[in-house]
Amino acid sequence: MARRGRWWLLCLLILVVSLNLTFTVASAQLRYSIPEELGVGSAVGNIAKDLGVDANALNARGFRIVSGSSESLFQLDNNGMLRVNRKIDREEVCERTGTCNVNIKTVLENPLEVHYVSIEILDVNDHSPTFPENETNLEISESALSGARFQLQGARDPDSDVFSVQHYKLSQNEHFRLEVKDGGDDGKVPVLLLHKPLDRESAGSHRLLLTATDGGKPAKSGTMVIIINVLDVNDNMPVFAKDSYSTVLYENSPVGTTVLQVNATDLDDGLNGEVVYSLGNHVNAKLRKLFEVVPDTGEIIVKGLLDYEVKDRYEINIKASDKGTVPLSTEKSVVITIADLNDNAPEIEVMSFSKAISEDSKPGTTVALISVNDDDSGANGKVICYITEDVPFILTPSLQDNMYSVVTKSKLDRELQSNYDITILAKDAGEQVLSSQRTISVIVSDVNDNVPEFSMSPYTFYVTENNAAGVSLFSVKALDCDEGDNARISYSIVRNEEGRKKVASFLNINSETGDIMALKSFDYETLKKFHFQVVATDSGSPSLSSNVTVNVFILDQNDNAPVILFPLSSNSSAEGVVEIPRNMEARKLVTKVRAYDADIGYNGWLLFSLQEVSDHSLFGLDRYTGQIRTLRSFTETDEAEHKLVILVKDNGNVSLSATASVTVKLVEPKEAFAASDVKSSATDDEDSNVTFYLMITLGSVSVLFIISIIVLIAMQCSKSTDYTSKYLQETNYDGTLCHSIQYRSGDKRYMLVGPRMSIGSTIVPGSHANTLVLPDRRKTSDEPKVPGGDWRYSASLRAGGVMQSSVHMEESSVMQGAQGVLVQNWPTASSAADAEGGEVSPPMGAGVDSNSWHFRYGPGGPGAPPQHLKPGEVPPEAFIIPGSPAIISIRQNQGGEDDKSDFITFGKKEEAKKKKKKKKEKKDKKDKGKDDGDE
Repeated sequence: MARRGRWWLLCLLILVVSLNLTFTVASAQLRYSIPEELGVGSAVGNIAKDLGVDANALNARGFRIVSGSSESLFQLDNNGMLRVNRKIDREEVCERTGTCNVNIKTVLENPLEVHYVSIEILDVNDHSPTFPENETNLEISESALSGARFQLQGARDPDSDVFSVQHYKLSQNEHFRLEVKDGGDDGKVPVLLLHKPLDRESAGSHRLLLTATDGGKPAKSGTMVIIINVLDVNDNMPVFAKDSYSTVLYENSPVGTTVLQVNATDLDDGLNGEVVYSLGNHVNAKLRKLFEVVPDTGEIIVKGLLDYEVKDRYEINIKASDKGTVPLSTEKSVVITIADLNDNAPEIEVMSFSKAISEDSKPGTTVALISVNDDDSGANGKVICYITEDVPFILTPSLQDNMYSVVTKSKLDRELQSNYDITILAKDAGEQVLSSQRTISVIVSDVNDNVPEFSMSPYTFYVTENNAAGVSLFSVKALDCDEGDNARISYSIVRNEEGRKKVASFLNINSETGDIMALKSFDYETLKKFHFQVVATDSGSPSLSSNVTVNVFILDQNDNAPVILFPLSSNSSAEGVVEIPRNMEARKLVTKVRAYDADIGYNGWLLFSLQEVSDHSLFGLDRYTGQIRTLRSFTETDEAEHKLVILVKDNGNVSLSATASVTVKLVEPKEAFAASDVKSSATDDEDSNVTFYLMITLGSVSVLFIISIIVLIAMQCSKSTDYTSKYLQETNYDGTLCHSIQYRSGDKRYMLVGPRMSIGSTIVPGSHANTLVLPDRRKTSDEPKVPGGDWRYSASLRAGGVMQSSVHMEESSVMQGAQGVLVQNWPTASSAADAEGGEVSPPMGAGVDSNSWHFRYGPGGPGAPPQHLKPGEVPPEAFIIPGSPAIISIRQNQGGEDDKSDFITFGKKEEAKKKKKKKKEKKDKKDKGKDDGDE
């Protein structure tokens, strides 16, 4: 072994020599000291400066710390300064040591240098003394002697030496003192010393404050609360709250009645302070049968029957004891005085009683007789008796003492209340009032005094036609507020009234349920509505009844198929032949299929459609009117005969339909006229009864229509012919145009009409058939009157010959063209300023020549010929429209371009100008009055 050791030593020497040949190794030891809790980045020392190393060469030589944990407490900067890397807690780095050193090793290369640095962490008083608990509890018996010691837990301070716990201090008190002893490694230990004996009855607990202080400047401290609970010793006997107890108790007090409650207290704690009660040791057995004491509460309870006549005073000893190991007890006398009591309650006895009473009984009817008795004497035996509830009954005394009658005090109504519970209360007149009560039940029997009432009046029902016979359609319901037979209702239909026998004959009603059924099926086309009466009768004696009207409306069903009226052949089939000329133009009427449906609404709304047609390009059918028209002109290649099958159907949910067949034959024009004459004569011979009745109907309607027109014309003629300054609109239709505007000026009337309008006026020859002169119906006059002050026109109005008028219209009027021409909207005249004019022109496409509109006027009389005026003969007052809101311009020159100078403008002034001409308006009214007088 010695030889092996020398070998290793030789090898080590050789290694050291070889290293010295390669490197130059140097080492040094540096020491620094810093206080704990320095901030991060604080300087510890300049290692480069202390080692004498050039700071610029530090990075090149790889200056670094090579020892320490991954979370090193220190770090080197580029200048060789050692700095704090993180906050240092001395108590964490060096727990409970006198000196705290942290050693690190730094390395420099080229040449290799290793330097050891020792940093001493100086303690700072940064911790306060702390106790293990903020509060501690001690239990000390009140029998503990003075000088007894009780060790407490000491405080801990992580700081070292002088900064650790140095002193303890106890709050001021009279029972305890504080001692401090050396605990070795645990430091100083506080000890509690009992200076004065404790008394739990004086103070059950004591609260002390222990303070620990360290040696810092300033010193830091910590506190702990000491709670001392004093343990009890049974050294006190129970004491009663009163020196004497007495009470008054009424006789006959029920068992369990509390007579009195005694109370005793013990100053001790726990079982030593709990008190129990009992009867004294010398209480005899008789008293023990009458009274008992509740052990926990001290209540004296009645155990037996007490009677004033037997004994009026009792004296009982009550003992109070604690529950200590050696119980302590004391006794107290209780005096109980028995007082006389009204101990007999009145007794109520029912002598006679009628359980049921009729609701029609008169007030004062006796229901029951009762007797009231009280065994007490004197005032305790006097009884007051009455009925407690608010019922229609009253208690009346009888001639005999303590006898009463129960009688009705008002009328009864079973429907409001059918039974009553009558409570009779009897009280005596004793000081301690005793009472008793008796309840009797009275039933109110029913009388038939209510008539049946229907749930609604009248009833209205809707029944669909074609109902099944014998099936319930609807029902009526009546209620009777009575009961039994008086409320049992039977139903019947009134059948003996005139006008209702026929309706009631096919109706039947269930007399018990009120269900009504029809014995036949209804047809809307025959019967649309009817009404009848139902009677509800109760079974009382005598019986009462009421009736109700039932209105029934029949609802239509789609049960009638369309009926073809035309075409109709001799064998009543819907077939017909129509002959038309081959040269008939397009959109001309060929014939019309006529049909009707007896149903109403959608069920009777018929639509026509072509079911079969030989050539779809020739004929078209209007789906609403049934008119068949040509779609185009016929050619030589078209067939001479075409068959059309028309389907007519209604719009019911389940639609019904009929078909008609029309054969259209194309003939030459001469043949068509001849065939038409032959067909007319043949048709007259083959009219059926249906066609005859239809003609009668149409004739009647036509006659009524003509009579209505005649009456209307007569009413119009009977009206005053004094035309005021308002427009008079008349609708006249002769198949060409139905629009006109009339106005008058004095004894002349003017009308603006369209082409070919016929109003019964004279058509002026050479006036393009558009200028009408209306005769004055009031009087004839060759000279027109001067217009009134309110007939205003532009100063630029100039007379002219036959003037063309053109007015732009804004509001819509209606112009009716010739037969077959659509109705077109004609805008009404627009408003304009006085300096501007408008134009009136017929609408484009209305078939009216815009050059054919003129204004003409004529003198009064009906026989006067129309007046032909030349340019310059028309006075300005002839072209006025009284009250017109329109601004109308009339162009005098029919040829050439339009020039504003060729227009004359007249119209209504604004409202502001009206107000300025009040005098003229008054003059107008006077002139108008004169005209009326002349008429």
